[in-house]
This record gives sequence, C-alpha cells and structure tokens, in this order.
Amino acid sequence: MKMKKIASAISYTKGEAAPKLLASGRGREAEKIIAIAEEAGIAIVEDTALAALLEPLNPGDFIPPWCWEAAAKVLAFVMEADRN
Repeated sequence: MKMKKIASAISYTKGEAAPKLLASGRGREAEKIIAIAEEAGIAIVEDTALAALLEPLNPGDFIPPWCWEAAAKVLAFVMEADRN
C-alpha cells in the first residue's frame, strides 16, 4: 500500500517565541505545499517524521518544544540554501 505524501511548511521570525506552522497536509494538499515552495524557490527538506508530528497543528500555531530541534535543523538548512 502506497502512503500518501505528507508536507508541512514552517517559518521563524526573529523575536517570536518559536517557529510557526504555515501549512500542513497529505496527498494533494501536500503536493500543493511542495509546488508552492518550488515556485517560490524555497529549499525543500524531506523530514517525514517532523511533518507527521506537525500535522495535528493548525496553521499559525507555534511548533511545540519537543519539535524545536528538528524544526531548527530544517530552518538552518533552508536559510543556508537561500544564501547560496
């Protein structure tokens, strides 16, 4: 059985308490999130475990502390990719 694709979009603004969830979804929603990131030239990091942990959150929610380390690694990768 093929699993549906899962994707999340996160962001961090300096001075905020934590990163925020911008969007999350499975299947076609995940494909739309990925397509929007590609169109915007945003680096994409594959972390299915993090996406699954963030799935129950609502857009605009802060990412919970137990996900900060994984989220920080993703954000650091994206920021580095943007510099190059």
